[in-house]
Amino acid sequence: MQSILELRHLKTLQAIAATGNLTRAAERLFLTQSALSHQLRQLEEHYGLPLLNRKSTPLKLTAAGEKLLGLANMVLPAVAASERDLARLREGEAGSLRIAVECHTCFDWLMPAMDRFRAHWPEVELDIVSGFHADPVQLLFEERADLAIVSEPEDDTALYCQPLFAYDMVALIANDHPLAAKAWLAPEDFRDETLITYPVPDEMLDLLRKVLKPAGINPKRRTTELTVAMLQLVASKRGIAALPRWSVQGYLDKGYVTARPVTQQGLRSELYAAIPAAHAQLAYMQDFLLLMREVSAENLPEVSLLNP
Repeated sequence: MQSILELRHLKTLQAIAATGNLTRAAERLFLTQSALSHQLRQLEEHYGLPLLNRKSTPLKLTAAGEKLLGLANMVLPAVAASERDLARLREGEAGSLRIAVECHTCFDWLMPAMDRFRAHWPEVELDIVSGFHADPVQLLFEERADLAIVSEPEDDTALYCQPLFAYDMVALIANDHPLAAKAWLAPEDFRDETLITYPVPDEMLDLLRKVLKPAGINPKRRTTELTVAMLQLVASKRGIAALPRWSVQGYLDKGYVTARPVTQQGLRSELYAAIPAAHAQLAYMQDFLLLMREVSAENLPEVSLLNP
């Protein structure tokens, strides 16, 4: 039997196993669901065996599907490792990757990606530029950073901007706050409240920039550097806050505070990586971009990858 198996098929099986859902697997691979289903049908027709138990929720692989998944888990890391070896021969092993962030909650997903990167590129100097920066992109131009995590794409030909992921921002309120009875919060609900934020400019806060200021609402403010301090203030009814759901999910699971969508449609925010264009094609830089996306998709609740 002549094999039709390709790396893309193995990646598809990995994505299905990781998500348990054809729609989310297709989103992770930037395919339409019909294209992903076509790949599955092609494999099943070729081998004469079903690869999925389509009646299970979440979706489970059959014994045949598990066999191919085992192959994927062996082959894909080996291919990636070989490509990194070839890149080291071409570019050398040393380099630097200094990361600047404007987001106080970035470390929840950034640190696991950095840990995985160190195993791939042990000779690359990896570091986070200390402190939080209102303009991390400027550090790229000053050659004080090699990569910046930002909330909006940069329109500058000297930079390469890679979309990372989108996520839900939620309003956080005390469990016994009157607003907790609402299904979602309207801009007007913030007018007479104290808004607790990180000490950053207003233009860096999506709640203010996208929702409150367009509605002509500018609530009182209180700031803190620490997420846990913010949640303590919210829990004691000293104000309300808005944070990424993934950054507070553990506290929500414990019932520490209550989360509500911001507006009926919800408030969706995005993160991007900005890199000097001259360094964008370095193999270790491309690998780190991939790892950031992979780790966020694996570990963060309710995020969706943005199409690169």
